Amino acid sequence: MLIGDFLTCIVEPGPWHTAVPDGGVTLRSNTKISVLLVAVFAAVVTGALLIFGSGPDTSSADADSRVVRADSHRLDTATSGDVTLVEFLDFECESCLAAYPVVEQLRADYAGQVTFVARYFPVEGHFNAQNAAVAVEAAAQQGQFEAMYQRMYETQPQWGEQQTSRAPLFREFASDLGLDMDAYDDAVADPATLDRVLADRDDGLALGVQGTPTFFLDGEQLTVASAQELIDAVAAAVDE
Repeated sequence: MLIGDFLTCIVEPGPWHTAVPDGGVTLRSNTKISVLLVAVFAAVVTGALLIFGSGPDTSSADADSRVVRADSHRLDTATSGDVTLVEFLDFECESCLAAYPVVEQLRADYAGQVTFVARYFPVEGHFNAQNAAVAVEAAAQQGQFEAMYQRMYETQPQWGEQQTSRAPLFREFASDLGLDMDAYDDAVADPATLDRVLADRDDGLALGVQGTPTFFLDGEQLTVASAQELIDAVAAAVDE
């Protein structure tokens, strides 16, 4: 998670959480946090936690392969160095929205030095998280992953935290990007597109991801208490 104290609030259910019958926990209210990029900025933070039985076994040799797959979406690929930052994200999660400008700044600061990977982790408590991920994956099939990824975050306040499908709005985003809409519609309707989204989520669950955003740096899950700590961790990895 981006904010260590916020992760604690999720793991230890408190006033922001409602227990659900299957043993999971869903965030119901917002809390405000401040994170540092270059200056202090404030964001209203929402998160969610899924608990699925006992903890996953990530001790096997294939754990690293679950962090980044050959088909994982790379926002940037390093031309020098081998540092990789992976984010498991939910487009409807306000914590992910708060992390988004931090990641974008890191991409600018370490262009060519760090590989940045975005992986889907739609949380059940967010009604349109899966719809959004499917829309982004459908756009990715036309080479527009990053453009749709950015559009989702830029527009999250318009569609997030709603209990009706916003798939028609996401289709408008695709049209605005100039996508072939017949191909887009076919991709959204194709079960393989959703399977691709859920494959990312399954990897996250196997790795112990319990909420969003969750970052992995060079294969190791990060626990950081602020955006500055995320920035410092990436800087240290680059300088090694």
